[in-house]
Formats: sequence, structure tokens, C-alpha cells
Amino acid sequence: MIEPLLGSDGVRRLRDALFAAGYTGPELSARMDARTAAAVRAGEAPLVRRWLTGDDPQATLARLFLAGSTEPAAAVATAFGQVDVSDALAAGLLVPDGDGLRAGVEIHPYGDVDASEPGDTWWTVADLPATLRGPLPADHVLGVGGASTTLALATTRVPVGTALDLGTGCGVQALHLSRHAGRVTATDLSTRALRYAATTAALSGQDWELLAGDLVGPVAGRRFDLVVSNPPFIVGPTSRDHFTYRDSGRAGDAVCAELVAAMPGLLTDGGYAQFLANWIHPADGDWVDRLAGFLAGTGLDAWIVQREVSTPAEYVRMWLADSTAGAGGGDAAAGDWLDWFDAEGVAAVGFGIVTLRAGGHAVPTVRIEDLRQPTDPIGGLVPEWFARQDFLRAHPGPALLSTRLRAADSLALHAESALGPDGWAVHTRRFALSAGARWVEETDELVAAVVAGCSGALPLGDVLGLLAAAHGLDDTAVYDAALPVVAGLVERGILVPADALPTAEATAKPADALRAAEVVSTPAERG
Repeated sequence: MIEPLLGSDGVRRLRDALFAAGYTGPELSARMDARTAAAVRAGEAPLVRRWLTGDDPQATLARLFLAGSTEPAAAVATAFGQVDVSDALAAGLLVPDGDGLRAGVEIHPYGDVDASEPGDTWWTVADLPATLRGPLPADHVLGVGGASTTLALATTRVPVGTALDLGTGCGVQALHLSRHAGRVTATDLSTRALRYAATTAALSGQDWELLAGDLVGPVAGRRFDLVVSNPPFIVGPTSRDHFTYRDSGRAGDAVCAELVAAMPGLLTDGGYAQFLANWIHPADGDWVDRLAGFLAGTGLDAWIVQREVSTPAEYVRMWLADSTAGAGGGDAAAGDWLDWFDAEGVAAVGFGIVTLRAGGHAVPTVRIEDLRQPTDPIGGLVPEWFARQDFLRAHPGPALLSTRLRAADSLALHAESALGPDGWAVHTRRFALSAGARWVEETDELVAAVVAGCSGALPLGDVLGLLAAAHGLDDTAVYDAALPVVAGLVERGILVPADALPTAEATAKPADALRAAEVVSTPAERG
């Protein structure tokens, strides 16, 4: 059993003290004005210390854990309530600093903006960011960062019986899973990270199964309804100095391939896996083909969305800056890393979200695409995306003619005209969705007419028959030309089954929690 910092009884007393002091997301949000909240988000500790004034316990804790302030020992003892300061020092929550005390870890409120009951409020416990502690140690445990926020918003929130968080770190993904999973299991290679996750769980009133080990090793032979992971996905050579939160010990993008290969044995029938990944864009090949190769033979349905692409120089610069002159910084490290990219024929590195489903299909659906335009949180889109794939699978080819379709609620048609000798003439038409994945698709006049005719009242075959008659076209020729186009529009969500219901509300709870966390979090680290 993984023990939390302070032990179970000590964490209970600390939780009571945090509530008593009002050190929660909603209460801090109510206290801070706009400039102070902005300074917290930007990590401008001197400004936070200047503007977040007062000698009450809430202010003391906020300056201590949000701004790296050294506070008078008597004030800290008061804020910690029934927690003995000597116990907090021994556990590493506090460290002495001259005549005062400062934080040894970060304890951040993290919960719903409308939280009113103890069970609605969370805290995360992690190492202090580099802005407050300096160069990071190899076993640094991240708090809530940009990547973890991305994954939280990308995860489907359908209710499940069992959920697994691979590489849990401070436990933020497990917190979100606890909202909709009957039982949460979390693993990490770092036993130190598991101590932090155990403290996050205990402070937040949660009970998780915590297991030590590398990736899927601790849960070999078990299956879960939902698996999530923000793994150590950095692409590079194995010879670099490593940080456990970001470096897997595998060369290149092998950790991505390894996770994909493990999922058939880890998911229950119909189960989902979602994880963040970096992948190589080979100079002599297609990145889409590379990822498709990872999926070959798994039998898993897949929707892989690329959100960012970096050149090797941009990638190395970003991650060396992230370590803030830690174990692997400097020009020599950058040169070695770039030399490896050159030797391996890496043209760029992609970042994105891998969503897999154990659909049980002999020929699974696999889509790998670039989606760098603005997009609503993908977590709310996942169930409906796979539902549309199932709909198309159930109505192949001509069978689609018997279905009733309608245009998506947020669909608009944009037309651009050019002035010619006969006046204005439309030369470009685009479908655009203003919600969901916000796809933009070029189209033509006839396809636009098909979509306009799909009101849900008539089967698609009748809509196409009326269009063929209006334009003097052969029905069969129109069917043959239109069916693959319509199938593509259904896949994109531009056309949807007439009885389809929206599922975006599934992400309301995690989105609320993330908005609350924004108010009281220091700048997001890459993890």
C-alpha cells in the first residue's frame, strides 16, 4: 500500500485545515481580484506576494503554495491547524527558511467552480515548478500542466466500471476518472510520484488502487473499461539525461508504439484507451503511414488527431527550456539531440491525442488526421465520433440510401464570389461547423443541395432522387457519385443521423474543474 505524505491521519487533519482556512478554488477565486488571479496564472510570484495581502490562514497558505513565499512560522502553524509543523517538515511539505517556513511541495486547489460540499473539492500535490525551486531533479513530479489539461479535456466522460491511469504522476487524471468510474487504478514508475498521488487522493477524499511499475507492467493480465495516459512521450535518443515525467527510456517514438500494442490485452470489449503521444514525421515517408503501422494487427478502432507539429530545432529548444538548466541543458545537449534527429531521418515531430476502442470488428475503423484548427474539447466528441462510425458500418454503400439524415445544428455554408464579366459568380463553397470538431470542408453546388435536402424527413435515396430529377440526371449515376461523399460528411459530423442526440454535455464536469484550476495554478509546465 502506498502511504500518503503525512500518513492517512495527518492528511485528514491537513484536509480539515485547508477547508477551515478557505484554501479552496471557489473561495480563493472570490478573494482575488483580476490582476492577482492573472499574476497567479502567469507565475509572477513577486506580484502575487505583493497583492495577496493579509495575515489570515487563507492568505498565508495562498502565498506559501502559490507564490513560494517565506511566511512566519507562527502564521504557518495557525494555518496548518491540527497538523504539527514538525510533522509537515518531516514529510517535506514545508522547509525551513531563516526564521520562517516556505513550501516544500505545491498544494493547489483543483475542483468545480460551484463546489459547495467537501466531496466537490480537490487538491493536487506535486513538486514545486522550476520557477519556484530552480533546476529540476530527475525524479521531478509535475503538477497540472498544459499536457495534462489537454488530456483531461480529451477524455470521454461516459460512466465506466473500471478505469486505469497509466503514469499518474500527481494524480490529476485519476481525479477526473473518479467522477465517472466505479473503481480507479493508477500506476507510475516513480514510487515518489505515487506518494504524491496518494496524498492528492487522500486530500481530495478519493480511494484509488496505486501500483508501482513501468507502463502496463503492474496491471498485466487485467482489463479495464477506460485507460488514459499522459506518458513520458518525448522523442529522442536513449542516451540523454532523463526526467522520469517525460522520458520513457525508449528511443524515438517507441513508447507510442508500445502503448498501442498493449491495448488489445488491456481493454474490455467496447473499452476505450486515450493517451497523449509524440510521433516522428520521417523525412522519407508519411507520418500517417507510420502511425497506421503501429495499429496494424491490433484489431482496434482508432481516431488519432494531430494538434501540433514542431521542427527538430523547435522541439529541442522547447524541451531543453522546460528543464530550466536541469540535468540535460546547454548547447552540447541541443547539438547531440539534433544530431540524433539528423541520423534518424526525422523531419518533424507531431503531438496529438490517440483514441482507441476495442470494437471487436474484423476490419476496424482507423482515421489519422491533422486537426490544428480551433476545436471544442475532444472528450465530448469521442462518443458521437465512434457512434457515427458504427452507423456507417451498419449502413454500408447503398444501405445508406434508406437512412434519414439531417444537417448538424452548427453547420453553415460559406460562399465566396468573384466579379467577372457577367457579374458576381460563386467560385468557392465551404461547409463549416461552429461547434465540435469545427471541420471546414470545400464543397460544390450539388453537394450543398443534397445537404440542404437532408432535413430528416425523407430517406437519403428520396433526397437524391428528387435532386436527380430536378437536374435531369440519372438516378443510378447520382447514387454512385453521392454515396461516398455523403459517407464522408457523416463521418465529419456535417450530416448526422436524424435521431442523433448531442453528447457534448459529457465534458461539463471536467471542464468546470479545469476552469477552477486555472484561477489558482502557476504557469503550466509542458507535462
